Amino acid sequence: MFKACMRVDLGRRSYQEVWDLQRHLVSLRQADAIPDVLLFVEHPPTYTLGRSAKREHVLMSEDDLERIGARLIETDRGGDVTFHGEGQLVGYPIVNLMESKPDVHLYLRKLEEVIIQALSRFDVDAERQPGFTGVWHREGKLAAIGVRVARWVTSHGFALNVSTDLEYFKRIVPCGIVGRQVASMESVLGKTISLTEVAGALSEEFGQVFDRVMLSRSIDRLLRESHVEIWKAAAS
Repeated sequence: MFKACMRVDLGRRSYQEVWDLQRHLVSLRQADAIPDVLLFVEHPPTYTLGRSAKREHVLMSEDDLERIGARLIETDRGGDVTFHGEGQLVGYPIVNLMESKPDVHLYLRKLEEVIIQALSRFDVDAERQPGFTGVWHREGKLAAIGVRVARWVTSHGFALNVSTDLEYFKRIVPCGIVGRQVASMESVLGKTISLTEVAGALSEEFGQVFDRVMLSRSIDRLLRESHVEIWKAAAS
């Protein structure tokens, strides 16, 4: 049986604002007050440290990062250090794994599959790399993944470089992996693809991989409809 998942496009918002929003949505999802949600967002330049991050993987001081207009934030997701910025599409699924299979490793593989299948629509030949989480092209890593699971509800997610300025990654050891390059869809294809177009492909593939009916909502409408039966009717 297909269940509803609400796709919410947030536009460009700060990392902290969306992190706070995720925590609120997780609490609603844990209470079964909303269905699964897939947030899409573009962040201003932000470096984030995961729970297993090493501070030395940030190759600049916080003062130097501020001079280039970037923030450094410690988060509660898994993984090491990564970068978020303009031209990068970030997806945050708020998914109750108990409604499918409560297996975090399987969930990570499914996220990778969503991204790989979406990229194939743009003729980008992407793949997994044994021993690493994320999605890769022969020119470098295209997408980073770092998640948190609380009472089997997920938060955080994936960051796909669409037309990201790759110079920002030279200021860190991306995901703590030494000697590996980072790529973008633009660097691979030699042309620019819109974030809106990529979000559409990712949303459709997310529905396919996770067996969800994808329904678009504004964040205001989603929160307004929490604790009511509207979304349940939409899934039936």
